[in-house]
Amino acid sequence: MPAQSESGAKDREAELAASKAAAMEAYEKLLDARLHFRQAAAAAGMDLKEEALEQIQHGREKAEELGAEATRYVRDKPLASLGLAFLAGYILAQVFGRR
Repeated sequence: MPAQSESGAKDREAELAASKAAAMEAYEKLLDARLHFRQAAAAAGMDLKEEALEQIQHGREKAEELGAEATRYVRDKPLASLGLAFLAGYILAQVFGRR
């Protein structure tokens, strides 16, 4: 019987060692996966940041174009501009004015 108990103990130790090795390997893979996810998230964030900056730049250029057109219109047609400004002010006063 002692030979069987020693053999059983050795089998359990070998099984325990194999389990420890498998757990350590899984833990290392988990750490690698976490690193890869962090890198992917950082790369995605950079892509979104670049896209947002491009959109802001595009909006700024569009606003500058519209401002230049408005300035040109006011310079070319001052009386029409004054009339439009008066009309817009009157409409806003009617909408937001007290009754």
